[in-house]
Amino acid sequence: MIELVEYLVSSLVPDGDYTVEQRDANNANDIVITIAKKDIGKIIGKQGRIAKAIRTLVKSASSKSNVRYNVVIEEKDEI
Repeated sequence: MIELVEYLVSSLVPDGDYTVEQRDANNANDIVITIAKKDIGKIIGKQGRIAKAIRTLVKSASSKSNVRYNVVIEEKDEI
């Protein structure tokens, strides 16, 4: 599942600074997209449409397995 999200993010932000990782929660797995502030708008989209589409694709791709995935988008801390 993480490969799907990495492919989608790399298509939207080809030269951007981002990481995609999986965190295990109690009853679901979180796929966390950490992205730079300048590129976060490309992932969220107008009124959250792109983020919703990514979440829908992950949900439908994981429907055959009995594992639930949540997609979380975080802003990367600039040091």
